[in-house]
Amino acid sequence: MKRYLAFAFAGASGFVVDAVALLALTTLLDFDPFVARVLSIGLALCLTWMINRTMTFGPSGRHIAEEGARYGGVALGTALVNYLIYSGILLGWPSVPPVVALIVASGLAMVISYLGYSRLVFGRRGADA
Repeated sequence: MKRYLAFAFAGASGFVVDAVALLALTTLLDFDPFVARVLSIGLALCLTWMINRTMTFGPSGRHIAEEGARYGGVALGTALVNYLIYSGILLGWPSVPPVVALIVASGLAMVISYLGYSRLVFGRRGADA
């Protein structure tokens, strides 16, 4: 249960960074919401990696470069799913505020990211991840 709470904390922290960056870029700096989301996702991923590595899963026991490559792969895959859902919502329903699309997309992507991080990145060989 502790792992799920730490993962939820990492996700919530990443969500806040993602949402604040998205709002700042789109409202204060007048960025296109699609470009702004690419930047906000990048910021959120940096934060969640640090939290997941230190609080949720711990170091994987793999070389840092291998762990980083695995994390990057899962993060990019999850971010792509998140971005596609986000874009689909905005394109399908143009009146939906970008933050609402962010909430829906992030919630769905959270399940995929937990499975990927726990099994492909931080799971230890021969250990129950």
